[in-house]
Amino acid sequence: MIDWRSIPSLTALRAFAATAELRNFSQAARVLNVTHAAVAQQVRALEDQLGRPLVQREGRGVSLTSDGEQLVAALIDGFGAIQRGIETLKAGEADRPVRVTLTASFAAQWLMPRLKDFWRQHPDIGLSLHPDSRVLDLHRERMDLAIRYGNGDWPGVESAYLTSARMVIVGAPALIGDRDLTVDDMARMDWILSPTWPEQDAYLRQLGLDPARLERTDINSEELALAAARQGLGLVVESMALIESDVTEGRLRIVHESNEKLPAYFVVALPGPKRAAARAFLKWLKSQG
Repeated sequence: MIDWRSIPSLTALRAFAATAELRNFSQAARVLNVTHAAVAQQVRALEDQLGRPLVQREGRGVSLTSDGEQLVAALIDGFGAIQRGIETLKAGEADRPVRVTLTASFAAQWLMPRLKDFWRQHPDIGLSLHPDSRVLDLHRERMDLAIRYGNGDWPGVESAYLTSARMVIVGAPALIGDRDLTVDDMARMDWILSPTWPEQDAYLRQLGLDPARLERTDINSEELALAAARQGLGLVVESMALIESDVTEGRLRIVHESNEKLPAYFVVALPGPKRAAARAFLKWLKSQG
């Protein structure tokens, strides 16, 4: 096990290693982007901590003592290994696809129809989509981004509004025809509902519909619920973002829509710098909202 407390500061070790490699305080200062005095001070502090001289002035430059030669040999090996490890890690990160967690329904209904545009702009960037209904820990799961449904106030992450998730009630034209439905009409119709979506139930109650008294089939899958609705098996509550193509192409008709701005869909990331590929995908996502 490494005794971290016995190791001098990295700043001092870097200053000495650069000075030893270049044999000059001024040149070491330039490559480290600090002043000549700062480098000299760090080297002297390292000598004081180790209790032995490491360099000695020689004309306009410096030479190394035997102890300095011994130390710099170890440091060059150590710093070289660190540099190679970081370069390997960066190369691997650069090639790694952008990992995105999102729900299966959002991936299928909203993202997939738009991805052709992203790959037209960025043919060299790979994506790895991870459909999951759970809210994943981005750090633990090594996710670059997440697309989440909610109010945008999750702790420990940055979130940016992506697109509206306003709820609508839709049905197949074969079920509802061209007529406008009243609340009484809807109360007498068949429904396809989620048993675990409180926002859905709250929306229905706002309209004066009791979710418990409706003729309903419970399906805990947005994909299956939409498939059933397209077949005319009942009305369904869904986010507008997920049925845009169904409405545009006439598979479903809107019979009522909410005016609420939240909840919505947000794109979420950990704070701090992001890989270039993740930044490009994030920028593209925001342009689609």
